[in-house]
Amino acid sequence: MELLSLREMIARHVKPGQMLALEGFTHLIPFAAGHEIIRQGIGDLHLVRMTPDLIYDQLIGMGLVRELTFSWGGNPGVGSLHRLRDAVEQQWPRPLAWHEHSHAGMAAAYTAGAAKLPFGVLRGYIGTDLPKHNPQISHVECPYTGEKLATVRAVNPDVTILHAQQVDARGNVLVRGILGATREAALAAKAVLFTVEEQVEKLDAPMNATVIPHWVVSAAAVVKGGAWPSYAQDYYPRDNAFYQQWDEIARERGSFRAWMEHHVLGTADHRAFLQRIGEGRAAS
Repeated sequence: MELLSLREMIARHVKPGQMLALEGFTHLIPFAAGHEIIRQGIGDLHLVRMTPDLIYDQLIGMGLVRELTFSWGGNPGVGSLHRLRDAVEQQWPRPLAWHEHSHAGMAAAYTAGAAKLPFGVLRGYIGTDLPKHNPQISHVECPYTGEKLATVRAVNPDVTILHAQQVDARGNVLVRGILGATREAALAAKAVLFTVEEQVEKLDAPMNATVIPHWVVSAAAVVKGGAWPSYAQDYYPRDNAFYQQWDEIARERGSFRAWMEHHVLGTADHRAFLQRIGEGRAAS
């Protein structure tokens, strides 16, 4: 495991054309890493995520994404992702191929990828039209009962990027709170990158804690506030106001581009980004 700056970590491990998973469920969403991908203009990406929200809206709106595999997409508690909708409905800023799953289907795909199996099996998709529109969904007959079961192609990202609370001196990462698909997305990937709130000499991990071992982690970067505006349990709360503000920011192409130019492309790193966000709020 290498401890790098965020800029160097993304430059070294994320390449155009890759399949990327930026996971995190309600919290620990790796916004800082997504913004660094945007700053470096790494495009032609196939993004995978159970619940694409604001950071995927930003990556898609900046024209860096050719394909999306997901199970739900929206601005949580607010409404639509306008840049995602514009890409699907109007092919702006570029056409977007998309593969929609159920949550259970995405979980099965990650789990199969983590187990190095070619596909996952589940009872699902019965009575839905998703199998008609998603070639990643098929069916098999159980050799024991004859039951028809749904299958999903395994997901094996080239790179999975995650945010967590702590990394220790050896490179072990402690994840506290809701996990979502964190473990499965990490184990399914060819390379695993972490942004973390802090580095510590030794993890204070209680029994049954979720620790991603150092031999799974390719690189890590200490990025305080790296999950903002989502929350990091024990560190900072969710910024609900920003999720509401994003609905207006992203609704029109012009306001979206202006915000991204000023706040993301116009800042050198995540620290400068957070400072600019704070200055804007103080002036309003």
